[in-house]
Amino acid sequence: MEDGSEQKPKQHRRRFTDEFKAGAVRLVLIEGRSIHGASTDLGIHAASLSRWVEQSRADQGKSKRGTLTTEEKEELTRLRKENRELRLEREILKKAAAFFAKENA
Repeated sequence: MEDGSEQKPKQHRRRFTDEFKAGAVRLVLIEGRSIHGASTDLGIHAASLSRWVEQSRADQGKSKRGTLTTEEKEELTRLRKENRELRLEREILKKAAAFFAKENA
């Protein structure tokens, strides 16, 4: 760049298969590897592996942090979407009622 600052190339977010994540979690929970050691060996960030391990514990009902299970997260997403749709429908009905009230007055 002309102003002397350099721009870092944009990094793409890596995607991991469910099988890869399950294998990584298995290393920690079943084989007793540390999160740091397993993440280093697998070439992933320790924070990512830590999230996967915590989610696995939540799904098994063993979370000490109160993390939502995968099923609960899916239900929450569905309910939030439904709530948005119902609010929109309610606003449309309010406007329609106001329109017809004016027309009949």
